[in-house]
Amino acid sequence: MLLAGAVRIADKIESGKTSVVVHCSDGWDRTAQLTSLAMLMLDSYYRTIKGFEALIEKEWISFGHRFALRVGHGNDNHADADRSPIFLQFIDCVWQMTRQFPSAFEFNELFLITILDHLYSCLFGTFLCNCEQQRLKEDVYTKTISLWSYVNSQLEEFSNPFFVNYENHVLYPVASLSHLELWVNYYVRWNPRMRPQVEYSLGFLAACQERVSGASFNTITSVLLSSSFLLSAFAIYSGVFRLSVRSGCH
Repeated sequence: MLLAGAVRIADKIESGKTSVVVHCSDGWDRTAQLTSLAMLMLDSYYRTIKGFEALIEKEWISFGHRFALRVGHGNDNHADADRSPIFLQFIDCVWQMTRQFPSAFEFNELFLITILDHLYSCLFGTFLCNCEQQRLKEDVYTKTISLWSYVNSQLEEFSNPFFVNYENHVLYPVASLSHLELWVNYYVRWNPRMRPQVEYSLGFLAACQERVSGASFNTITSVLLSSSFLLSAFAIYSGVFRLSVRSGCH
């Protein structure tokens, strides 16, 4: 439903050349989900690592999504009716888009998993409190470190080697259930029966990159989703696959 709504918004803006008003009852749950996904479809900047960080800062953190209330930071009442995986739903939708457009995003699956892990870990101040006023009152920006500082210090870990930056390409993901997948590497990653143990060599990855080098956006997407390359693309985005790369090679 979220993806379908975001596709409709993006189509109205891109094809209909019209403005769209997005607003839910309070304005900081469904609104943030829909506007963020629509921007991700419309603007390739937000599909880069730095752009995606800016998108979260703008549409979620600064806009006032109540992370503490929805996640339950510091609250032992696990039956609290105000808890809701709103941000998780958004990240899941982003992951679904990366599956349908493997070369359109600069970041990989590990990047998304890392964001969700630290949404709950409280190791960084990025997702603490309910609004900007509370963060300023609690001196979050001076007492904590931003998650983006950690991510940006090791960009290679979170980069997609198949990324192609097509600036004017609008994404229209298919939102039907038949095209959506269970995010196995996040939801059941700790189940040893569901964890694939495969190692990939640098030579195999080089062959993948050589095959898609210089190809068009649609060609690359087709190649990455083909039966012969699906497993390799899946490995790149997976946080549980181990990539065997010689020291100094990228």
